[in-house]
Amino acid sequence: VGSRVEHLRIIAGARLLLFRNMATTNSQQSAVLRATTAALMKQPPVAGVPIEKSQNPLQAASLTFKDLSFTATLPNGESKTILEPCSGHFEPGQLVAIMGPSGCGKSTLLDMLAMKKTSQYSGEVLVNGHARDPVLFRRIAAYVGQEDHMPAHWKVREALEFNATLKRQHNATGSSRKNVGDFIDNLLEAFGLSSVADTYIGGAQVRGISGGQRRRVTLARGVAAQASILFCDEPTSGLSATDAELCVKALRVVAKRMNVLVLVVIHQPRKEVAKLFDTLVLLTSNPGRMAYCGPMSKASSYMGACGYPIPDQTNPTDLYMDLLTPGAEFDASDALVAAFAQRQKPDIDLVVREACTVIGHTTKGMLMAARELQGLEGKGVRFGAYSVPFYVQLRTLLSRKVRITLRNPAAIGMQIMMPMITGVVVGAIFQGIGKIDFGIPQVLFIFILLTILSLQSLPLMPALVEERTFMKHETSERLYMESAHILATMLVTVPLSLIGAASQTLIIYAFAGLPSEFLPTILGWTLLLFFMFDALFQCVAAVAPDGEQAMTMATPWLVVFMLFNGLIVTKATAPVYLRWVFEISPTSYAMQSIFLTMTGFRGREQSLNQELWLPAWP
Repeated sequence: VGSRVEHLRIIAGARLLLFRNMATTNSQQSAVLRATTAALMKQPPVAGVPIEKSQNPLQAASLTFKDLSFTATLPNGESKTILEPCSGHFEPGQLVAIMGPSGCGKSTLLDMLAMKKTSQYSGEVLVNGHARDPVLFRRIAAYVGQEDHMPAHWKVREALEFNATLKRQHNATGSSRKNVGDFIDNLLEAFGLSSVADTYIGGAQVRGISGGQRRRVTLARGVAAQASILFCDEPTSGLSATDAELCVKALRVVAKRMNVLVLVVIHQPRKEVAKLFDTLVLLTSNPGRMAYCGPMSKASSYMGACGYPIPDQTNPTDLYMDLLTPGAEFDASDALVAAFAQRQKPDIDLVVREACTVIGHTTKGMLMAARELQGLEGKGVRFGAYSVPFYVQLRTLLSRKVRITLRNPAAIGMQIMMPMITGVVVGAIFQGIGKIDFGIPQVLFIFILLTILSLQSLPLMPALVEERTFMKHETSERLYMESAHILATMLVTVPLSLIGAASQTLIIYAFAGLPSEFLPTILGWTLLLFFMFDALFQCVAAVAPDGEQAMTMATPWLVVFMLFNGLIVTKATAPVYLRWVFEISPTSYAMQSIFLTMTGFRGREQSLNQELWLPAWP
């Protein structure tokens, strides 16, 4: 028996040693793969140099579209065709350029493929031979728009970490967090952002990185999501030729190394940049029609075969635009569209039909297959619209909100310091009125106090509108739920606003010297009135197009409620058809309750106007 136990012990030890060696080997292999990818990202190779696909790539996703078209309805009721039916098929690991003159439907095509088009369009789009899942598609795709929407007091590294945290499968292990950190460092190197990694994004009022660097941050955020399909709408706009080449080289490394399908809308890149793309899609305008869809390396020879040879020492993309722009000197758009229908369209239609019969992983299958790659062995995969649970969304948003609030002196100053300063000024004006008999000074004191509290949140509306802008962009990418953003904002702004409003009221009350028994009523109603108007202004900011219009839309509500408060306009003097306004005026309820408490008129509300209120203006 003893020898048998010893034998089993030896076998168990050998197995444990084998498992440890396997784990060490896998860890070493992963480290080597990450180091290779990091080296490629830091020094992306030029066009023509092959890039080996990683042994641990992202899940492959092909994209097939058939008879995709879009027609817009003009304000006068007429219909305008923006993009005529077009078809195509792209394989994983391709870097695709979509080019054409203004108005040809480049962005429209990209938006339809990316499931960003909210207007109705015709045609079908397939991923791995399956119809796009309306819930899960954005889990495997990322979109980089034309605009840069980010908080000004955010840092560059934080912006990339934000997308990486909320887009990857949730995993709380330390090794996963370290891998994310290493990946972010590689992206910063690849997009030339390492030197500004800890610099503010900046904006109109905040000094930060340059406009070109901000554009590169937006592009890097899209790559940080590690999606199988990446859509980029004019990512090089506003960049120098050198920076544009740097960004496209980084996209090429991502496409080839991680097996990502990257589609880029781009305007007339220089020759060196154009050669980096694998596939070229050319569109012409009025209406948008496809004129070429094939390898970038064969585009020049195709144009020559159509009778439009590319002169030596000429950037081919410049000539493409000259040929495809209707009304230009070298306009050949109709001829190239006809040539496309004859030369390429039959072959493309055949490829599309074959691609529709090749069934690959569904979106759910891709998420399950990615479990091992992202270190989720033995754990379930989330099949909802969001990659991480609600508490992770809330934690990430709350962390960002706290950081950018603490870094912004104006945010704290407007919500805490300015109310305190205003409280000191107003309190000095009404100092000692509590020592005299109740009369006009006390009435004016309460009116001014409530007016100040009602106006306190009005200057914050432009900031709310700006915050709403990048919230809409981030929620469209399914980074987090709208409710998580609202809750995180409330957890930061409500305490700050409460401190400011309460401090202001207490300072004014202390200067006035009113009896302490009135404090609970006055403090309670002033805070309730403040929160009511703060909520009203936030609702207006949620629907207003911009900050200026938000303040314009909020002013009538404020004016009406302040007029119908029982002091300036009373129920006795108000027109009969407007007396209903008193029933919805929060200021009226606040003033009535406060004055009832201060004068002891409990149970005599009906006679309050006649016995206390000032006479109405003639």
